[in-house]
Amino acid sequence: MQKLSLSQIYIYPIKSMGAISLKECKLDRFGLLHDRRWMVVDTDGNFLTQRQHAEMCLFEVNQLDDGLQILHKKQSHIDIKVPFEPLTQKSIEVTVWNDKCKAIIVDENIDKQLSSIFKQPVHLVKMPESEIRQVDTSYTPQGTITAFTDGFPLLMISQESLDLLNSKLEKPVGMLRFRPNLVITGGDAHVEDQKAKFTIDSCVFEGVKPCSRCVVTTIEPNTAIKRPEPLRTLTQYRIQDGKVMFGMNVFHHHSNCSIKVGSSINY
Repeated sequence: MQKLSLSQIYIYPIKSMGAISLKECKLDRFGLLHDRRWMVVDTDGNFLTQRQHAEMCLFEVNQLDDGLQILHKKQSHIDIKVPFEPLTQKSIEVTVWNDKCKAIIVDENIDKQLSSIFKQPVHLVKMPESEIRQVDTSYTPQGTITAFTDGFPLLMISQESLDLLNSKLEKPVGMLRFRPNLVITGGDAHVEDQKAKFTIDSCVFEGVKPCSRCVVTTIEPNTAIKRPEPLRTLTQYRIQDGKVMFGMNVFHHHSNCSIKVGSSINY
């Protein structure tokens, strides 16, 4: 019998920017605490991601006691502090794919700094605690919500799935190419494909839909250069319904619980 365990936890506080690796993390009503709660949008409220702005992969995000810190891998002068709570009360409507949500502009000074970097007017916004962005009810119960993720609260991938992929690649890629929240180990490749409930510590999760992959996986995180891999190789063995699938979309049944690296995954 496979003994699965949680080997890594990642959050991505600002959508499409860098990951933060954690040893332990709480879950709130949106998912992992602080995950995808902030987002960069244009003046029409449309979200910016690496799909159109590959250089977003060069932004590193750190978690401080009172907020976040944005740094840049190539521009050492960039050092932006983001408070956990917005400094304005300005509410705007933002768009994430087909969803429209209410968001709060964090700080006009941060907007000026980011606008200069992106070379276009942008806002950094945060999703308020009261917002309800319903996850697709074809896969989750009514009342399941998420923040600024692409569609589901969490993404899970097994280390063995990445190992199998890398065995087929000329140049291996890192796990963060796929931006998972939960990395598990101890089982067969793609063990995470199960559409089933499982527990980690006192938290209950459910895998509901394989994750279709896009061009973001082809962006080299240290250079922002796009290359054909790993999507080209994944098309050889991970096509479902005409899409490349890698990883499992997951939602959680309970908030106000915590998970730790090293904990068992129990189906």
